[in-house]
Amino acid sequence: MKKKYQNAFFIFGIIVLVVMLTQLDFAQVWSGLCHAGYWFFAVLALWAVLYVFNTAAWYIIIKSQAPTEPLSFQWLYKITVSGFALNYATPGGLMGGEPYRIMELAPKIGAERASSSVILYVMTHVFSHLWFWLISAVLFVLTQHTSPFMAIVLTAVAAFCIAAIWFFLKGYKQGLAMRLMKILRHLPFVKKWAKPFIEKHREQLDNIDRQIAALHNQNPHTFFAAVFLELACRFASALEIMFILLLLMPGVNYIQCVLILAFTSLFANMLFFMPLQLGGREGGFLMSAGGLGMTASAGIFVALIVRIRELVWTAIGLLLIKLNRQRK
Repeated sequence: MKKKYQNAFFIFGIIVLVVMLTQLDFAQVWSGLCHAGYWFFAVLALWAVLYVFNTAAWYIIIKSQAPTEPLSFQWLYKITVSGFALNYATPGGLMGGEPYRIMELAPKIGAERASSSVILYVMTHVFSHLWFWLISAVLFVLTQHTSPFMAIVLTAVAAFCIAAIWFFLKGYKQGLAMRLMKILRHLPFVKKWAKPFIEKHREQLDNIDRQIAALHNQNPHTFFAAVFLELACRFASALEIMFILLLLMPGVNYIQCVLILAFTSLFANMLFFMPLQLGGREGGFLMSAGGLGMTASAGIFVALIVRIRELVWTAIGLLLIKLNRQRK
């Protein structure tokens, strides 16, 4: 990637990070960190492991394509962490990290294959979220008291997940790039850009779709391995909530933490347009904790520690952008 683009990603991320820091109550942050103690470092270390899951899923997707020059897993890990850092900081989520990943990877394997591998990874990442929400809805019914209102909510969530899973499976089999571009062609404000873009890059989009379909049709083991890694990452990330809640509620169990994470992530993703999902994640923690009979203070404490962890790893990811540039 050219230095000016790398610097642009870095500067943009730093600006947004500073804005996010100004929204914090530092007295509350310090009080929360003091109360969390060494468990906060356990949470930070947990995410160092979770990013290995994410990197491994992307790595096997890249390796499943045509042979390329060897890629360092360590280098890909840094790109993964930086990509997620930009996603956290960018309104619209995927508008920051995914272009960065493509631009970093393109010099090594070509623009089309870099684009298809990133699109495939994003599809796998979202696909695993859908399965996580669907499984969590079933877990709620099996382990919690289900009121009529919750039954309606869970039915709606399950219906949405099943429909979205079907859509993604069709996308895996037939490709998704051209399909998404055709949808953009009918949207206001975007269609003026989308129509000429499709005509100019039709061949490249068709090639990307063929590579996407190849993963599912020709490499089913790779497809299932990538989905399994991402889904395992979702369930393992519930340990973060468990580590934090153990400070307040020694009797908390893992299933409750999975349900809190599932509801919170679903609610936060409904507010995807907000940088760092400000407000959405906190509200999700409060409602999910209350729905499981926990106190509001427990939900606030979890939300605070998770927010600080996100800021720390966002800062680490942005620093890795500059570190990667200096080593080049």
